[in-house]
Amino acid sequence: MTATSNPGTSQHSAPLTAAPERPRIGPPATLTILRGRWLEGWNPEDPHQWATGGKTIAARNLRWSIFTEFLGFVVWQLWSVVVVALPEAGFRYTDGQIFWLISMPSLVGATLRLPYTFMVPKFGGRAWTVVSAALLLIPTVALAIAVAHPETPFPVMLLIAALAGFGGGNFASSMANISYFYPQRMKGWALGLNAAGGNLGAAVAQFLVPILITVTAAGAVDLPIAGWFWIPFIAIAIVGATTRMNSLRGAKADFRASLAVVKEPHLWVLAVLYIGTFGSFIGFSAVFPKLIADEFPQFAALHVGGAAVSLAFLGALVGSLARPWGGRLADRMGGAAVASASFLVMAIATVCVILTLPIGGFATFLACFIVLFIASGVGNGAVYRMIPTVFAARGRPEAARPLGDVSALRMTAAAIGIIAAVGAYGGFLVPQLLGASKTGFGDYTHALWWFVAGYAVLLVVTVAVYLVPAARSGRRV
Repeated sequence: MTATSNPGTSQHSAPLTAAPERPRIGPPATLTILRGRWLEGWNPEDPHQWATGGKTIAARNLRWSIFTEFLGFVVWQLWSVVVVALPEAGFRYTDGQIFWLISMPSLVGATLRLPYTFMVPKFGGRAWTVVSAALLLIPTVALAIAVAHPETPFPVMLLIAALAGFGGGNFASSMANISYFYPQRMKGWALGLNAAGGNLGAAVAQFLVPILITVTAAGAVDLPIAGWFWIPFIAIAIVGATTRMNSLRGAKADFRASLAVVKEPHLWVLAVLYIGTFGSFIGFSAVFPKLIADEFPQFAALHVGGAAVSLAFLGALVGSLARPWGGRLADRMGGAAVASASFLVMAIATVCVILTLPIGGFATFLACFIVLFIASGVGNGAVYRMIPTVFAARGRPEAARPLGDVSALRMTAAAIGIIAAVGAYGGFLVPQLLGASKTGFGDYTHALWWFVAGYAVLLVVTVAVYLVPAARSGRRV
């Protein structure tokens, strides 16, 4: 057991906007490393503790959290790529069945996010990261076995697609865990970076899997490699999380605080906003390969040598990269302002997609969707940055609440997980609405207009509930 001493505790809460830390007074606080890599006395708001080792500890946990969450998103999005190649592999499913295979991982992943949130305070961030990484082996092995047999019944395929939801659950526990490691002034950037690193898994899966299944095949497609390829990386994540991550004694389960969060109206407002941002990102990421294949089949796969490359990965890529910058912009300008701008841009980009479809210009279609993905990524970071700010403001008066207040941190962590769970249902709704539009009206235009209307409503809600009150009070939200 080792320990380092840190002078000072804080008297005040972090303000709603980033500001220089106040001088700290009081007796020294001690950071103790216990057996099992548990940390006791962790306080990222203590400038001395942060400068003398805390920053290094937080960065190390963030790196392994990103890698594990990255693999979770890879597994979560495998079916969005695999379904496009199923006909070539001999599977005969209807459009409706294909959309269910695309959306089922999001439905299960969103549902798992709520219990995953509470696993961190119950078992510790390190232990749960190991478990959640190990669970990814189940859907990858099952997929590899099932897609090798075209006679696999659809209900079995749907069940295996549902197992990919394990990857979606990882996000909530990862984000809740990292929220404990960083000071208030850095949460926007840290959470944005953690989320972006995970979100990149969707882009990597959509870029790499089409290449793998074509270059390893002798003529047709080698779909099982879409599962087998990731198993060594999952093993690395398990070992890395075991040996390099930490758990925090202060991150204890507080179901009273969690119940208080559920009763807080702002939780549900933020959750709806997150459906609009993250739900759009993950939903359109999942369905983008099929949208391209249906509307522009000549661009569904570009052949480079013996490999097939799909441009669908570009959407998930730019959306992922935009997310941390959304958090950083929110740190500087306020999350409500950035989220409002994001919804406006998303609505305009969707209208441009609608206008492009009759013309048949793929370049314009792709450019409009790229703008939509960027705006959703920026909005993701902005909404997530709003969570700790809103719940800090809703807590005890600033003069009575110390920096790093444990109850406030627990409430924020619980809110992060719940909002992540609700928002992820957008990943189910987007493909289902597009599928309903395709089967019911023969096109995607009706669903796209529904999305435009939804973004307009979310813009009004953000402005009315957060942006205008913040402007009146002179504080950023």
